[in-house]
Amino acid sequence: MGIILFGNIDPDNRLVGYTLAVALLMAVWWITETIPLAVTSLLPVALFPLLGIINGQAVSSNYFNHVIFLFMGGFIIALAMQKWNLHRRIALKILIFTGISPGRILLGFMAATAFLSMWISNTATTMMMIPILLSIISKLEELIGKKNVSNYSAGLLLGVAYSASIGGIATLVGTPPNLSFSRIFHIYFPDAPEISFAKWLIFALPISLTIFVFVWSYLYLVFKPKKTDWQNVGKDTFKLQLRAMGKMSFEEKVVLINFVLVAVLWLFRSDIILGNFTIPGWSSVFPESGYINDGTVAIIIAIALFILPAGGKTGGRIMNWKTAEKLPWNIILLFGGGFALASGFKESGLSTWFGEQLGWVADYHPLIVIFTIAILMTFLTELTSNTATTEMILPILAGLSISVEINPLLFMVPATLSGSMAFMLPVATPPNAIVFGTNRLKVSQMAKNGLLLNLIGAILITFLTYWLGSWVFDIDPAVFPEWAKMTK
Repeated sequence: MGIILFGNIDPDNRLVGYTLAVALLMAVWWITETIPLAVTSLLPVALFPLLGIINGQAVSSNYFNHVIFLFMGGFIIALAMQKWNLHRRIALKILIFTGISPGRILLGFMAATAFLSMWISNTATTMMMIPILLSIISKLEELIGKKNVSNYSAGLLLGVAYSASIGGIATLVGTPPNLSFSRIFHIYFPDAPEISFAKWLIFALPISLTIFVFVWSYLYLVFKPKKTDWQNVGKDTFKLQLRAMGKMSFEEKVVLINFVLVAVLWLFRSDIILGNFTIPGWSSVFPESGYINDGTVAIIIAIALFILPAGGKTGGRIMNWKTAEKLPWNIILLFGGGFALASGFKESGLSTWFGEQLGWVADYHPLIVIFTIAILMTFLTELTSNTATTEMILPILAGLSISVEINPLLFMVPATLSGSMAFMLPVATPPNAIVFGTNRLKVSQMAKNGLLLNLIGAILITFLTYWLGSWVFDIDPAVFPEWAKMTK
């Protein structure tokens, strides 16, 4: 209220101060969780029209759009996997493939978690993996002793938590900050080339794999048990658990087919350009291919799951609304609040104002700026919601890029990726909190190892964004793209 009444930061445009006041209020409430995050996300609907920032109809439209439907469709498919236990079968198959040595068990759990997190929410994936992991830890304690397993079990738990976050960055649907970026980038730069599912995967998967390999290597070196302790571990540990599940059911097969189908449709919806070679997208066979987006695909497959019959004589369907009611509506509202806030930043001119105040960064090499952004985001999300933080920071970075005339992707992409790279504290991400809740980890273990991984993650994201991003997104650090100039 003080900013609204007395803090007229831009005498030529009172809306800048009004939007800043709303943004600060939302930031404080998001950080302190004074009221539920989802309720805070509704503030733009109440305050933007009253303050004359955006009209009620326009601000409300931010809460349901194609990115929201992409999230909803993807989550419904994930719920179907959980309903028929397909996720557990996939995890055990990966563990059987990797093997039973200490390094391979760690690799198996991390690979299974990372792969599932590319498609399922990081929280759901971790919740699913923990019971499997705890049963394996109990078996190891029985075979080689609780004392000999305690340090290694801490490494396994950290591996699951960290790989859930690492795997999530690889796809647009893997983690909420990625979807927030996709929508906010489109709000600010509607004339920019589309960041499709396939293009993001081509860019982010190598980054995810690089960080994954480093984290696995580090955790193995730090937490590996002595070889002499491992002689009694049976080779059939995971096979017995998979055998207990029985043969793959009809419902599992249907969900698996739909899961593979949606991934293929996402990947090949739009043209994939590889140098001088182009793989045409399937959407081009439709007369209005531009009308089709990744959200369209997600909803088509999600609807199919409600239509396809389940096996047996129950007459049920693969998916039902009772299961779909588990959709995280709080996250959906959080998305909407962030998108509405981003629209407010743009329409009021606040993002441009921030960009002008931070114009001095143009004096530094882009690598230094990118690293600073990555470090800032990484440590901010140790204490706050990564989705909320991403949605607060991205509009500012969009305005900054316009002000200093640097490709916006160089700032916004590393900030998005870094929003999922908080490894130090239990409160940083839901996966961290879940593994800490097993009471088998100390805060000091997570903080000490997480600090180093935070720094390494920021370094890797900086350099890989600068070089890999230049190829995938056609970024020239010395050239301000035409589609960004149109927003000035």
